Amino acid sequence: MTGIIPAGAGPAEQARAEGLGQSQLLLDLRPEDAGWSYAGLRVLELAPDIPVRLSTGDSELFVLPLSGGATVEVYGPDGAVERRLTLTGRPSVFTHVSDFAYVGRDSEVSLSSAAPAVLALPSARCEQRRPPAYGPATGVPVEVRGAGAATRQVNNFGVPGVWEHAERLICCELLTPPGNWSSYPPHKHDASAPCPVVNEEIYYYRIAGADQVTPSRQGFGVHRSYTGPEHEAAGLAPIDDLIEVRDGDVALIRHGYHGPCVAAPGYPMYYLNVLAGPGPQRSMAFCDDPAHGWVRDSWAGQPTDPRCPMTSAAGPAGPGVEPASDIIPGSCR
Repeated sequence: MTGIIPAGAGPAEQARAEGLGQSQLLLDLRPEDAGWSYAGLRVLELAPDIPVRLSTGDSELFVLPLSGGATVEVYGPDGAVERRLTLTGRPSVFTHVSDFAYVGRDSEVSLSSAAPAVLALPSARCEQRRPPAYGPATGVPVEVRGAGAATRQVNNFGVPGVWEHAERLICCELLTPPGNWSSYPPHKHDASAPCPVVNEEIYYYRIAGADQVTPSRQGFGVHRSYTGPEHEAAGLAPIDDLIEVRDGDVALIRHGYHGPCVAAPGYPMYYLNVLAGPGPQRSMAFCDDPAHGWVRDSWAGQPTDPRCPMTSAAGPAGPGVEPASDIIPGSCR
């Protein structure tokens, strides 16, 4: 079965929340909680004017504002301040593309903000320590992917070929207009034939409410995961799930085909993808379900949904808004 963690039901958030003061961990997912080896995700609701100090341990991570901004102070193994970064952030994942910070393993991190903020801290276990780095919002390639009802937006902020300052961690953001499909055609990246790459993957969902901007449990979407004969041949457990997801829910992709992710009419969908695996090089290679791969080829003759892109570094996009220079077309994953 797909690992679905409803919002607020993650493993041991309260037990691990000592020293956070008025801030709180909305999610604290470690690799061992997911039953795998590399990928993790913490989501921190940061109270204003009260710094929170966290350790990266054996993992590299991104600090990605979901709402609000933050000051990030990174301390090296010697305890000295290595770098201080200011993240402008954004009002909502449904309004802007955000800047972000990279923090290497074996670091202490102080996070603070003058106003309430929510920060995603996707992570991956790694071997080497890299210095902290800053990623500007204007440097994030925004891709319009798919066509027709499968049109969606991809913010490729932490993927190979765009962000090379990481050992294993891969991240991107997906925004799906109400009523559209994303993560389609269904695809896999696991130990079954003929996949060239194995990656663990986390889907962290945010669903906007009726105002199209503010995350709310009112709206919902659908997440699909399943396996085929090749998974049985590889000794992988069968999966056949069609699951309702709401704001703050998490899907864990241990193996199998995943997709589509469907946004219910009226409710924009966002998810943060976190990937990591054992390969010597970071890669997002995948295999489509051969029963549905032909759909990808059909997009060449279809128009894209004019609601995409939905956001940019400059703010909301969509119909009637001049596309920003960071918008690129695409038709991959």
